[in-house]
Amino acid sequence: MHTSPSSSAQAARAALAARLRELRLDAGLSGRDVATLCGWHPAKSSRLENAKTGPSDDDIRAWCRACGAEDQAVDLVTANRTAVSMYVEWKRLQRTGLRRLQESYVPLYERTRHFRVYSSRVVPGVLQTEEYARALLANIAAFRGLPDDSAEAAAARVARSHVVREGGRRFALIMEEDVLHFRYGGAVAMSTQLAHLLAVMALPSVSLGVIPRTATRGMWGQETFTMFDDERVHVELLTAKVTVTQPSEIATYARAFAELAKMAVYGDDARALVRAAIGTLQ
Repeated sequence: MHTSPSSSAQAARAALAARLRELRLDAGLSGRDVATLCGWHPAKSSRLENAKTGPSDDDIRAWCRACGAEDQAVDLVTANRTAVSMYVEWKRLQRTGLRRLQESYVPLYERTRHFRVYSSRVVPGVLQTEEYARALLANIAAFRGLPDDSAEAAAARVARSHVVREGGRRFALIMEEDVLHFRYGGAVAMSTQLAHLLAVMALPSVSLGVIPRTATRGMWGQETFTMFDDERVHVELLTAKVTVTQPSEIATYARAFAELAKMAVYGDDARALVRAAIGTLQ
């Protein structure tokens, strides 16, 4: 059964709500008692306890005071912030434009030593040319009603990709064959992008695999995801970015990546698929 990648964020919110309920029960209070002590409507206590509404930091502190558990407030506030950061809507991340979002990832990219990327829709960001990235980001800005700073954002994305040519890093990237045929920026932009893939495949730090359309599927297709060492995974949904940090879930993504990698072709076989895609553009 396929589980939504947002489930980890939902589970974290549910766990926090359960801890609030336990504090109330340990204090011998009803939900109405907590509401009275906190100065809010009784329905709010119910919503917080059932994870229907996310609590603010002040809500958590007030709840802990009401239950005589102020010593637990710091841990609960930290847990709440972690739950909130796990699932962040793109409209929040991109509200100031796309360039700043690209630049915000630079420290993470620079400290990561082992990248594992599976892409089902577009060329992985670290391998995108500026023209391809500009066309893709312009589409994103238009669809989400954002200020169109796609040119600046594309330049920032390409600048961020300097890590690919620096020593001490490994890049294992897998893409579906369809990615080679989804066009962004027209035939010339796509031809340049695909030629760039052929060039980076020669780098010793890069392992680029392509899953052929005809491959027997040993693993169903996933949302695009990027693994940063064994510390975190970013999963890209239509409406949000999910950040996975739980070790058990990171291990699941690592296992999924290994299964997807088995279906991919590499070296000359992968280059043949890229060249065939270039051929369709001429």
